[in-house]
Amino acid sequence: MIISNFHKQTIVCLVFICILFINNAGAQAKPVSEKYGHTINIGVGSGIGNYGYAFYKTPAVHIDYEIDIIPTLTLAPFVLLYQFRNNAYHERVIPVGLKATCYFDQIVKAHPHWDFYLAGSLGYAIRKTVWENGFAPDPNTSYGPGALYLVLSIGSEYHITKKLGAFIDLSNGISTIGLSIHH
Repeated sequence: MIISNFHKQTIVCLVFICILFINNAGAQAKPVSEKYGHTINIGVGSGIGNYGYAFYKTPAVHIDYEIDIIPTLTLAPFVLLYQFRNNAYHERVIPVGLKATCYFDQIVKAHPHWDFYLAGSLGYAIRKTVWENGFAPDPNTSYGPGALYLVLSIGSEYHITKKLGAFIDLSNGISTIGLSIHH
């Protein structure tokens, strides 16, 4: 699969920003004692689908499990489900992949109840399309984006208790709000 120049630049920028955050967080005098991983995030939301090809807001359900890599970086396998319908077709999309999250609440000296982060998700979008009203598309024409799923997001979590938090994840794809369960 060919990755466009825009996507390459986006990936390089996200990696560069994460490296800056990681290096800066590690250089701070205050030791990092918080663990971000071992967290199940369950959210619902809405967005513009896979890069906006739907051109409509679409409801979504999201779940991921964060694993600590280093003090300010987690990786999380994720599954997302969204669907939409227009006059010509109905489509269900299930992106699966890996979300890398760089936390920067120590850098902004946030209150311990708050986490702030930048994230990037990379995965594969499984799509099922059903055409309506007897429409038979040209089998040689590709409809919608390819299967590569690449999304950037910024978000925050408020820790209600030590084991439960509420988050908002604003994205160029599907934005979600939900609960985080820490264990």
